[in-house]
Amino acid sequence: MSAIVGIYNFKKEPINNNNSMDLMKSLQRFPADNVNTLQQDNIFLGCHAQWITPESINEKLPYYDYNTQLAITADAILDNRKELFDMLQVNNQDRSAMPDSQLILLAYQNWGEDVPKYLIGDFAFVIWDEKNQVLFAARDFSGARTLYYYRDQNHFAFSTTIEPLFTLPYVPKRLNEEWLAEFLTLPGMIEAVDMNATVYQAINQIPPSHSITVINNKVQVKRYCVIDFEETLMFKSNEEYEEAFKETFQKAVNCRLRANGEVGSQLSGGLDSGAVVGFAAKELKRQNKKLHTFSYIPKEGFKDWTPHYYLPDERPFIKQTVNHVGNIQDNYLSFENRNSLTEIDELLEIMEMPYKFFENSFWLKGISEIASERGIKVLLNGARGNHSISFGSWNLTMNYYTTLLKKLRWIQLYNQLGLYCNNFKTGKSVMVPVILKKAFPQINQLIERQATYNYQPPSLISPSLAKKTDIYERLKDYGVNLAGNSTMSEYEFRDKHFSQLFSWNKAGTIGTKLSLKYGVWDRDPTNDLRVIRFCLSIPKEQYVVGGLERSLIRRATKGIIPNKVRLNQKFRGLQSADMIYRIAPHWSSFIYELKQLTEDPMLSELIDIKTVKRALKNVGGEPKPEYLFDEEFRMLTRSLIVYRFVRKLI
Repeated sequence: MSAIVGIYNFKKEPINNNNSMDLMKSLQRFPADNVNTLQQDNIFLGCHAQWITPESINEKLPYYDYNTQLAITADAILDNRKELFDMLQVNNQDRSAMPDSQLILLAYQNWGEDVPKYLIGDFAFVIWDEKNQVLFAARDFSGARTLYYYRDQNHFAFSTTIEPLFTLPYVPKRLNEEWLAEFLTLPGMIEAVDMNATVYQAINQIPPSHSITVINNKVQVKRYCVIDFEETLMFKSNEEYEEAFKETFQKAVNCRLRANGEVGSQLSGGLDSGAVVGFAAKELKRQNKKLHTFSYIPKEGFKDWTPHYYLPDERPFIKQTVNHVGNIQDNYLSFENRNSLTEIDELLEIMEMPYKFFENSFWLKGISEIASERGIKVLLNGARGNHSISFGSWNLTMNYYTTLLKKLRWIQLYNQLGLYCNNFKTGKSVMVPVILKKAFPQINQLIERQATYNYQPPSLISPSLAKKTDIYERLKDYGVNLAGNSTMSEYEFRDKHFSQLFSWNKAGTIGTKLSLKYGVWDRDPTNDLRVIRFCLSIPKEQYVVGGLERSLIRRATKGIIPNKVRLNQKFRGLQSADMIYRIAPHWSSFIYELKQLTEDPMLSELIDIKTVKRALKNVGGEPKPEYLFDEEFRMLTRSLIVYRFVRKLI
């Protein structure tokens, strides 16, 4: 709910007032409900507060407890307040008025540096223990809030965003080539795998699931949360799993509806956002409040060029959800005069680093902007549901049937296949050959898999930077497979997703920085730690039984979201289908700037210019809508983003 900053000078050196004032001034570009500081000799804490929840209204941050000699500055919304109050034996009459920051401080008194293990929510906080001369900080398990820091022999400084740290005279602003090497080499949406590093050499970040302790001029970083993957929940029937899921998910949704203003939600035509909206609207109705939904739609004049199974305009499914759920004020946003190309500079300013979500960048920012104008304080989404509540796929379901076949469970296979055929209007005569083919693959399939195994994606990094940073060996050490040839099962892939912290960081970075700019917090119930642990602890069959792929969420939302959405597996939303249509008027300037890029000697040290020129030759003619799926076009946009970012550093 806040941007927080601070300085801790080692060796008892007093805080320079100009330094602390400059830190706070750099946060003035963000809206704030209150601004406060705390300064004691060699420690300074600051907070640029936004009052998002009812408990945060008039919250005093930084807060100092004279009895315990503990101080805190925090950017936090806790979702397990009741459980914490019970464990800490807080009187009932004191609970509603206690802000999350003071609850964290009370928990720290009880559990010390183990405190983040007990917290559920989105948080980054820093505690100054004056009595023991210890500075302690932590970031939530998935990195939903950012926290950056600088340290040298004399200082430790921290901030929610990066730029304030550069107001300090002793913090140099130099590009971190190792971080950039990861950005240029990783082919997917992950920007970097080293979760301690940032795009700047001198600036580190506290990784998700980590805490940091500064004592005796030493900085110790420690992981406090590791998610388990054992199946421990055993119920007697599928219905009991469904009810247990609904109870867990409803609690996760309800905790995120606390708002000092209106509550909104992103809504597509899919399962995840539909489930979030279905559970949220029901609870808000009890509170006599409406849920405001925000949905992206294509620009006027766009002609659908996509294959039949894609839905660039999801309104037919969205409106089904809106009408079925009720208690919703729906909004459909086309952002007629906006596009991903002309907003690069503003996104770079917000993100403070190169980014990869080019296709969706302008409308993600735009929804936060419109939501802010309409008084929304909390904006729900279901962005991380694919690995939690809606885990599963057609392939996973077919593999389940294949396993039943191989284990000779004929009756179970017959019943499950019958349910599948009934749900999706097909016949066993169609599905049995598919299952047989998966159970007993032919030699040509092995050849195809071998061909996939040998595939290597094109590289954007310059050979000199790759050699200088030893990037390929470093990524191998992180367990990153650049060829995309994994032999892992989907269950193993999901477990890896929850183990590797770099899978999480991107969404938290976007969410934090957009929230600070617009005063709207993104909150994702599918990312609730209790929901994730539930989804990982149930038997694997729960994701495939009942003749349904993504079975658990489809069964559990029966009656909550409409069947057209709940049972849909024919169509898939594609929100960025009109991307090329939007940037077509700017195509010539886009190509011209890319050609300039290829002539820049400084950039040739970072990016493989030959790769860019080859992509320009193949893509640089007339704009074509199918470039949305083109790897070379994607490399061009990422090259341009890096080019713009690097030029700003000069």
